[in-house]
Amino acid sequence: MRIVGTCLIAGMALTPLAAYAQMSDAAYCQALSAKYRDVTGGTQNNQAVAEAMDQCGKGNTAAGIPTLEKALKDQKATLPARN
Repeated sequence: MRIVGTCLIAGMALTPLAAYAQMSDAAYCQALSAKYRDVTGGTQNNQAVAEAMDQCGKGNTAAGIPTLEKALKDQKATLPARN
């Protein structure tokens, strides 16, 4: 029983570290935006991508991330790592 308690305490102590290892949605959204700008040379002709970048800036990452990921995949670009 003592071993189980020790394992539970250790697991709870390490859980926050796993969360910090992953990039936040906001940071990932910004990384996607930066990558898209790099891939396209800073030119912006795609209204959907412009809106997605705007949504990222406003904190609406759920709207921005999928659009930016698709746009980068369409450009055959490698997506930034989330961790």
